Amino acid sequence: MTDNSRHVPVMLQRCLDMLAPALAEPGAVVVDCTLGLGGHSEALLATFPAARLVALDRDKEALRLSGERLAPYGDRATLVHAVYDELPEVLDRLDIPRVQGVLFDLGVSSMQLDEADRGFAYAQDAPLDMRMDQTTGISAAEVLNTYAPGELVRILRQYGEEKQAKRIVSAVVREREKEPFSNSARLVELIRDSLPQAAKRTGGNPAKRTFQALRIEVNGELSVLERAIPAAVKALAVGGRIAVLSYHSLEDRLVKQVFAAGAANTAPPGLPVVPERYQPRLKLLTRGAELPTEEEVAENRRAAPARLRGAERVREDVS
Repeated sequence: MTDNSRHVPVMLQRCLDMLAPALAEPGAVVVDCTLGLGGHSEALLATFPAARLVALDRDKEALRLSGERLAPYGDRATLVHAVYDELPEVLDRLDIPRVQGVLFDLGVSSMQLDEADRGFAYAQDAPLDMRMDQTTGISAAEVLNTYAPGELVRILRQYGEEKQAKRIVSAVVREREKEPFSNSARLVELIRDSLPQAAKRTGGNPAKRTFQALRIEVNGELSVLERAIPAAVKALAVGGRIAVLSYHSLEDRLVKQVFAAGAANTAPPGLPVVPERYQPRLKLLTRGAELPTEEEVAENRRAAPARLRGAERVREDVS
């Protein structure tokens, strides 16, 4: 299996259909904010031959592999080493004032899950790293070994929605005093041992929520997303469209809030005519969040938690 063939882009056709009305015109620019192994990007370039692609990723290995994959498209594809909240600076550097399409495929990429030495997956033993960009920041092991117990409990509850956070953290603190954590298998075993039987019977691998929480903390994912979604909406030209794939409720809630605020009429109640500056900036393209089909989930189990939301820019900001 090659590096690229193992990656099945989630809800690919639905994303393409959602962005299509904005990308037909020559000179349209579409931004893939989460390049990964380039599955969505390749499909965008192939489906919209008049469009130019700008693609961001914080993972240098992902950029290298995608660069090989997208090489046939030549200068239609510009790949940038950046975190997606850096979108305004990237567009500024490239002298692109507005874009016609933006795609986010959030969460951890297939490549990062499949590379054993990255420490993202709880199913195989690996160093507890979890950094999407391995050139910067602190690892998951450092978080486990150095954070105060109260802070660890907060992270597991907030980012992992882990009801047993206190039990797990008590065990972590006890064990790290004997020997610092370095590998994932020890953490998985500790979580299994510290949970009550009833908690082990539901929701798949009991380590899943803790690993999600550590990954979000290590990569600052939610704070980055809080800045990135409004910035992406702001970068859209009128008629431009944004599609966002989320994989857990915290991401999806954040996207929903930004889209709902953009689609709201902000006029004070009782005005007979709503002035331009209070009119909605966005039109929602999805009723709630769209889910993958049963067929897609059967084909690609990583699609199961996906939630897709889309919006179209319908007017400029008026100060």
